[in-house]
Amino acid sequence: MASSNPVSLVLVISLVISCFVIAFGGNFHQDFDITWGDGRGKILDNGQLLTLSLDKASGSGFQSKNEYLFGKIDMQLKLVPGNSAGTVTAYYLSSQGSTHDEIDFEFLGNLSGDPYILHTNVFSQGKGDREQQFYLWFDPTADFHTYSILWNPQRIIFSVDGTPIREFKNAESLGVAYPKNQPMRIYSSLWNADDWATRGGLVKTDWNEAPFTASYRNFNANACVSSSSGSSSCTPSSTSSSSNSWLNEELDSTSQERLKWVQKNYMIYNYCSDSKRFSQGVPPECAINTSA
Repeated sequence: MASSNPVSLVLVISLVISCFVIAFGGNFHQDFDITWGDGRGKILDNGQLLTLSLDKASGSGFQSKNEYLFGKIDMQLKLVPGNSAGTVTAYYLSSQGSTHDEIDFEFLGNLSGDPYILHTNVFSQGKGDREQQFYLWFDPTADFHTYSILWNPQRIIFSVDGTPIREFKNAESLGVAYPKNQPMRIYSSLWNADDWATRGGLVKTDWNEAPFTASYRNFNANACVSSSSGSSSCTPSSTSSSSNSWLNEELDSTSQERLKWVQKNYMIYNYCSDSKRFSQGVPPECAINTSA
């Protein structure tokens, strides 16, 4: 586990413990706004299902009504089926501004029969370049699967169907900024990125296949909601008594073995292994974030 400044960590933990942990059960009308796409984003089934669509004219996207400061976020997604080359389905947490924090899932489409690439990244104080990429061990277009972000003061854990695929530990002790002060919204979008998304842009979007559609359901957040004043304190929006165990959650030995299994068998890119890109040495957080 990464060590960090004990005073700042205590302050952060005290801040969050003083908050109410809230749990949302997944009504998209209550929790999200469709923010762009001119009708291509739809909330259906009395708020239980959300779909985003992409055609040649436009993609679409949504964002959470609330901002969160730490939490455990789950969303079930069913990705664009068939020939999805050139498309990107993004699902992420982010604050705003040039020194924003961000925690990314991006799903890079591919030709029919070729696997999606799951792209992950972590930004802190505006600095990213921390990419890890994976294939999945199932077809993410055939059914819904759960994609989760655990974000607490010690670590960020990306999980798929409860299996951890990546851990980014707090490395402030090594001089690496960590997302801990900026509340973040949940965002998702479906958009055309055929200049880079599939085989570096060699494979273009086939608009004869449009519209492309991704589906979302069963959103759940055990998290602190930021106050409307924009400060980093939290205010209750529910009287839920749900557990705040996520605040100190870490990988147990079984989860660590699952993480190693994923990274050994399904990781296809790790910035911490890219000595050509980082010819002067890999970033310092790689010293404590290597699992495989």
